[in-house]
Amino acid sequence: MAIDIRRREFVVTLGGAAIAWPLAARAQQATVPMIGLLHPLSPNTYGDRLAAFRRGLKDSGYVEGDNVTIVYRWAEGQLHQLGALAAELVRRQVSVITAFGPAAYAASAATKTIPIVFLVNYPVGLVASLTRPVDNLTGITLVTGESVARRLELLRELVPAVTRVAVLVNPADVVSAEATMRDVEAAARAIGLQIQLLKASTTGEINAAFATFGRDRPDALFVDIDPFFFSRRVQLVNLASRYAIPTAYPGRQFTEVGGLMSYGTNVTEAFRQVGIYTGRILNGVKPADLPVVQASKFELVINAQTATMLSLTVPPQLLARADEVIE
Repeated sequence: MAIDIRRREFVVTLGGAAIAWPLAARAQQATVPMIGLLHPLSPNTYGDRLAAFRRGLKDSGYVEGDNVTIVYRWAEGQLHQLGALAAELVRRQVSVITAFGPAAYAASAATKTIPIVFLVNYPVGLVASLTRPVDNLTGITLVTGESVARRLELLRELVPAVTRVAVLVNPADVVSAEATMRDVEAAARAIGLQIQLLKASTTGEINAAFATFGRDRPDALFVDIDPFFFSRRVQLVNLASRYAIPTAYPGRQFTEVGGLMSYGTNVTEAFRQVGIYTGRILNGVKPADLPVVQASKFELVINAQTATMLSLTVPPQLLARADEVIE
């Protein structure tokens, strides 16, 4: 803040100045907007993505610690805590709430006045219209029915003999799990595949889900896009390798640590978009004037080393369409 102090205005006692300056500083701090960031997992899960979120804020003119404050609230995987954490952000009177995955529903229940920018798989129950949201919500969605169907088709193209596919979902995120199963089942019927449902919302339940392959083995595995699964991607890839099960994942983070194939939107870029939208709202744009952004660009990544380990030959035409092949 530039302060023009003329000489004649500087006739003030030292004691008066000592009082005036702290008051001025507090007044300046009070004008700094505050973002409440609500996430279902822990801060060490998404370091690179949080950096992308901050880049989006910067693109809109905001830098954390400079002209905006971010209040972080992490559920650490305890989804039942999201409601209380959202209520706390409301009490703090934050300027806008950014909420990820199931946290979006907790934030929506906590306030109908504070703007909310969400990042979810499906916006079911959050907005009635994607092109013109109402009330205080807008955001980014990661999944479409077409992208789910496409990933299933790519999995079959990579593993032509597949007839039965296990689908791993997180039952703790009811909305996303139900929507995914609906889309997967429709896509599977269209190409003649059978679906086997697996559920896991803890590390132990992931282990238990894979243990079922010893007695009821599917031909391949389809992992749902879910924050918890992203946080457990090394565990999932290692188990898929141990059981030698061809697996299709929702993002390149899985193939980078040894997963066979991934098809999905760039989640890091989606975090940046959340930052951009958050900054635009801080600049005075109403959520209702910001259409919900649907994922439109998806990337296919294939890990050729993992394919070799699984004795799979990747069709040349599939290699040609891949955005990246990890050798």
